[in-house]
Amino acid sequence: MTELPDGRYVDDEPFDPKANIQALERRDLDAPNRVLVWRKFKQHKLGLVSGIFLLFCYLILPFVGFVAPYTANERNSDYLYAPPQSVHLLHEGKFIGPFVYPTVAEADLVTFQWKFVTDTTRPMPLQFFCEGSDYHLAGLIPSNRHLFCAPEGATVFLWGSDRLGRDVFSRILYGAQLSLTVGLIGISVSFFLGIGFGSIAGYFGGKIDWVINRVIEILRSLPELPLWLALSAAVPSNWGPVAVFFIISIILGILDWPGLARSVRAKFLSLREEEYVRAAEMMGASSGRVIRKHLLPNFMSHLIASATLSIPAMILGETALSFLGLGLRAPAVSWGVMLNDAQNLASIEIYPWTAIPMLPIIVVVLAFNFLGDGLRDSLDPYAD
Repeated sequence: MTELPDGRYVDDEPFDPKANIQALERRDLDAPNRVLVWRKFKQHKLGLVSGIFLLFCYLILPFVGFVAPYTANERNSDYLYAPPQSVHLLHEGKFIGPFVYPTVAEADLVTFQWKFVTDTTRPMPLQFFCEGSDYHLAGLIPSNRHLFCAPEGATVFLWGSDRLGRDVFSRILYGAQLSLTVGLIGISVSFFLGIGFGSIAGYFGGKIDWVINRVIEILRSLPELPLWLALSAAVPSNWGPVAVFFIISIILGILDWPGLARSVRAKFLSLREEEYVRAAEMMGASSGRVIRKHLLPNFMSHLIASATLSIPAMILGETALSFLGLGLRAPAVSWGVMLNDAQNLASIEIYPWTAIPMLPIIVVVLAFNFLGDGLRDSLDPYAD
């Protein structure tokens, strides 16, 4: 080191870029695996943004009653098929805060339809943290406090209303509670069965492997949609919405496990010959311990990515069943149930906002796919 007149020190040795690169590589190799995974996942911008978006969606689910201005089945008979309303900030060039203009329904004697006329002379400011219809926060705590409400004499249908005068925006928020949760329950059932049967087949082999493989092949040879329809049609029509919801989730999970079981079996067939597995067996470890402590952790990255990519399939499955009238039923609210009301193409042509529930389905499925791609790439941090 050489001291300069101002008291600073400089290194006499020349700068070696190659040595610095090697030092960085050694630092990466010594870093914990989770640090490497996070560092690589941050580089996948779509996956990162999708993960934040999905985290926000799931965190808001217990509080949708507070965010939604109306309850899921709250009707307003004076506003059937009301068009979407805009929230304004300026009235005649003056800022008066968020407000809506009141609308009045008038009969159109030419088209025989209700026509909604907006009165742009009366701005009506929105109310915040106001009292409205009763709901249960997180399904447990009774409350009637809402984030925002329409003032008396006005409405706030951000995405319009449906054929019964129910707010589409509020129903989409309530529908997310079932449509997003069904994927988590279904994937839990699928993973329990897939990992269980796949690990048993791959680790033990022999006759057990042969029987499980035949069951997998039989299930995978059955046409998926007709099987969904048959199992869903077998659900008694007098069951409540909660019971139907759990049955639909279990059905989706049962039909999804064969693919995962085959992947787990193939991986276990190769891993069971590794030296650390043989060493654990020679030291007296039970088969269950070898599978839990030695085999599954080496396969966990693939399982996480597979789960993320399987959840959108569950969501689409519930949507398809509910759309066809064989899944969740009213008064339950899901995105599929809402689309069931939009089956009439003539109605969509006249009232296009009734098809808005398609948008959250598309966005959420794309977000899960982007997140799955990002996790699949980042969970192998040493890959190029």
